[in-house]
Amino acid sequence: MFTGLVEEKGRLLDFARVGEGATAGWHLTLAAERVLSDAKLGDSIAVNGCCLTVVAIDREAGALTFDVLEETRRLTNFAALSDGRVGGASPARASGSQHLNLERSLRADARLGGHFVSGHIDGVGTIESLAQHGADTRLRVRLPEAAAQRGPIVHKGSIAIDGVSLTVAEVDADGFTVWLIPTTLAETNLGEKQPGDPVNLEYDLLGKYVAQIIDGRR
Repeated sequence: MFTGLVEEKGRLLDFARVGEGATAGWHLTLAAERVLSDAKLGDSIAVNGCCLTVVAIDREAGALTFDVLEETRRLTNFAALSDGRVGGASPARASGSQHLNLERSLRADARLGGHFVSGHIDGVGTIESLAQHGADTRLRVRLPEAAAQRGPIVHKGSIAIDGVSLTVAEVDADGFTVWLIPTTLAETNLGEKQPGDPVNLEYDLLGKYVAQIIDGRR
């Protein structure tokens, strides 16, 4: 369980396919500092909002490696890593550094500053626009086309975008809008995004349970 409060931006070092056939998967290696400091093998860490397991630690190189299932790669914006589009780098900017948001799992004695985030991605949205209004930025996200990847979005409710806990300011049939303060832009990879970039979406956990209960009664 996570809160959607990103602790640092991990820098992409490698995203490589491992194994063959039915056993094939992926290894994702990121450079990190704060999250690496007390990391242990088997720890759960949210990477762009997706809960992944630490399988290797190289403290000398300052790197963490995670296992990524092929299904996870396919259903998240990790699928765009090879195109250079995940960390705010469109294909035209693929040579630039790529950053992924990192958050360690919630401790039972910690404050819940964001909202409950499970680390299970519901779908991949697309950034339509980022517009600056004074010191703040208005971010518009287009929802996935697949109905199965669309969940309950409530005006003034919570949503996680690439693992960042945010409040929905506007919502319609095709997408939604959130507002970003300068700190969010500086401390997460949302400050590096451009229109067309894919973003992982996790809809509000409590809202999903309520929607499922209501649907089950129909």
